[in-house]
Amino acid sequence: MISNKVSRPKFVQLFTAGALSFTLGPRLVFSQEKKPPLGSDLVKEFVIAGHGNLEKTKQMLEVTPSLLNASYDWGNGDFEEAIEGAGHVGNREIALYLISNGARFTIFVAAMLGRLDIVKPAIEAYPTLIKSKGPHSLDLIHHATKGGEDALAVLTFLKSRA
Repeated sequence: MISNKVSRPKFVQLFTAGALSFTLGPRLVFSQEKKPPLGSDLVKEFVIAGHGNLEKTKQMLEVTPSLLNASYDWGNGDFEEAIEGAGHVGNREIALYLISNGARFTIFVAAMLGRLDIVKPAIEAYPTLIKSKGPHSLDLIHHATKGGEDALAVLTFLKSRA
């Protein structure tokens, strides 16, 4: 027969270990210090640079890598990242630079870059995406138009589905 009794010293040891793990455990697991949010003015400056200033985009990202996926709130739910700025103005070079550094890739940027291999299956799988709006409420056709000749196949496809 197995006894369910625990000696007092063993109980104190187990209780202390349990209490410490309960109070210190979350600190040990989540010991990474929370960093303060990026300043709104800094994010805005980076997003604006992402529209058309490759050198400034590179410099700012080198100094503050966490800007890569930072969104600026232009108001009323109109959020924009630097890559999205590059996408809606048709700045292929900045978009590709940001992608090479791990920026979030969206269907809007894919449309501007002429990536029919990405846009077409997405629209076929989810036809209502054709109505999606990106930053500043700009649609996929706008982005494909800004992609110029490189995005002509995407533009033709989107217009056939609109």
